[in-house]
Amino acid sequence: MVIYMHSIDLSKYNIRSDLIIENNAVDFIKESYEENNIKVDYIKLDKDNSLNKKMGDYITISFSDVTDENNFNNVLKILDKEIKRILELTNIKKNDKCLIIGLGNNKSTPDSLGYETLKNITITRHLYIIGDVDKKYRNVSILEPNVFGNTGIESKEIITGVIKETNPDFIIVIDSLAASNIDRVQKTIQITNTGIHPGSGIGNNRGELSIDTIKIPVIAIGIPTVVSSAVIVNDTINYLMKKISYHKHNYQKDKLTFKNNINYLKEENTLSNYEKQELLGLIGTLSDMEIKELILEVLNPIGYNLIVTTKEIDFIIEKLGKLLGTSLNNTLHTSIN
Repeated sequence: MVIYMHSIDLSKYNIRSDLIIENNAVDFIKESYEENNIKVDYIKLDKDNSLNKKMGDYITISFSDVTDENNFNNVLKILDKEIKRILELTNIKKNDKCLIIGLGNNKSTPDSLGYETLKNITITRHLYIIGDVDKKYRNVSILEPNVFGNTGIESKEIITGVIKETNPDFIIVIDSLAASNIDRVQKTIQITNTGIHPGSGIGNNRGELSIDTIKIPVIAIGIPTVVSSAVIVNDTINYLMKKISYHKHNYQKDKLTFKNNINYLKEENTLSNYEKQELLGLIGTLSDMEIKELILEVLNPIGYNLIVTTKEIDFIIEKLGKLLGTSLNNTLHTSIN
């Protein structure tokens, strides 16, 4: 029996990712470094780039954990350095007024990163208004516009109205993102001066916030907090092949004894195409991209490509909000450094 795989219309099915590092951007990396097991990639895109992304600077910080004090402080140190870098690249002056905007929905934990960050920000604009402020502190205000479904008003409409009344020199936008790889959920920070689309993490692209639309610089800081079911299925297939490859190259042939607590993800050996076909049948003959497309075609039409987060999301979001808030205080207010 011959089974024919039909062509798949990619315009209907797309694994969502808001991270530049997940969009075949390796050739655009200008600088990379590692410190305390934290990796930083700096990407600069010109106006006409093959990624079809906005021109500007993108910084990606990859880490494994922020739940203990040591790891938290190590990531904080790197984050401080990289936020200072993006401020310099965006030509932000020390006395420029800043409006920090926390996008998302505080009633939905994975989407509450902006809200949690704002809780940790040192606000000073009101002190400038009454004239009682140490000049070492920057003029900083915050705004939580909430989501369109809760207010009936687009985030951009609220933000542009506040900008008109308060006249900040630049804004910093905090938002939850979506990833196309399980490994990056809650373990990646993206910083860019290219702006942001509120709601993009769940597929709602409305009201771009960028210097092109609001006429002042927009720095966006995001952390992926969700992935789709299609991502989980695809990654599980890849992990299965890595797991079997590990045992194949580390145990006697034909005696695959599966054990727990083995870090097989760094295994450099891979299964041959024949072995993949033996393991997965017809699926094993497909490329990684074809498997992704097939999973999307299976899940999307029946509404099962769910948006998923981790079980400890409440605890992690609180930590990440504190991390971003502390770093913004450190980098915006000179007296806190």
